[in-house]
Amino acid sequence: MTVAMNVSEKMLRDALRSTIDRTDFDVLGTKYEGKVRDNYTTADGRRYIVVTDRISAFDRVLGTLPFKGQVLNQIARWWFDQTRDVAPNHLIEVPDPNVMLVRECTPLPVEMVVRAYVTGVTSTSIWTHYKSGVRTFCGHRLPDGLRYNEKLPAPILTPSTKALHGDHDVSASREEILRMGHIAAADFDRAAEIAMALFAFGQQVCADRGLILVDTKYEFGKTADGRIVVIDEIHTPDSSRYWYADSYRERFERGEQPQSFDKEYVRRWLAEQGFKGDGPTPVIPDDVRVEAARRYVEIYQVLTGEAFAPDTSPPLERMRRNLGITATS
Repeated sequence: MTVAMNVSEKMLRDALRSTIDRTDFDVLGTKYEGKVRDNYTTADGRRYIVVTDRISAFDRVLGTLPFKGQVLNQIARWWFDQTRDVAPNHLIEVPDPNVMLVRECTPLPVEMVVRAYVTGVTSTSIWTHYKSGVRTFCGHRLPDGLRYNEKLPAPILTPSTKALHGDHDVSASREEILRMGHIAAADFDRAAEIAMALFAFGQQVCADRGLILVDTKYEFGKTADGRIVVIDEIHTPDSSRYWYADSYRERFERGEQPQSFDKEYVRRWLAEQGFKGDGPTPVIPDDVRVEAARRYVEIYQVLTGEAFAPDTSPPLERMRRNLGITATS
């Protein structure tokens, strides 16, 4: 089913002036600022996650995209609802287009990355290692002769450490992760089991919509009663790579990039400027920001089958109102 794009270029350009770069809602709780999300932990074991419009790539925050936070938040909610029978998650409710209220969890210190294709441009991507001659990646033996963007024989789990601000994630095998001593084997294996189940489910959902779920990353946390649940986001354009299925084979055979609409568009633009995470951050032109935002909206509509209807009211005022934050708070 094709859903008409009801977000015009003019609407996206107008929204460039009101993107959410940061929030200051300390009245909600103790603040932790991630690359994209501002987190506020309450005293009663909950967390408000404010999804800003910040865009990050190569482990660096690069600026903002119009409506990006709303798109990410709504896609994450949709996937959390779709996958409740596959894996437990931390979502309680969504009180605002940019905000989730979730159960507070202790994050596991590992991101579970699942890959089905040999692709990517970052230092942690499987293609970056493969083209340099590496044939064992995160404990998985890779066959010779694979081409850029080629499908792997089967999806593989390639976990990575979670980097602090300014550092880069490091891909590693299960054995290497466990030797670091930051996570118990039972917790790792349970998270890995959930990740592979979620990826298989996501692949099927995407196939039904004419998409390929190329790769993704999952984050997990442990609840107060010891359960491991999915946290943060799931299958969004920030955490996942999506290609159109109908044009993949022809483009692959011609050596062309697959038709995609995820954050890879921004990564590729940055790589063309010679930026891969080190040195000064390039200023992303408005034309690139608008096109990236359009792709975020497109993937929302293709995945959910619903038209994306952004809330164009002043975002900080709206969030304060929806979260019950008064002027004197």
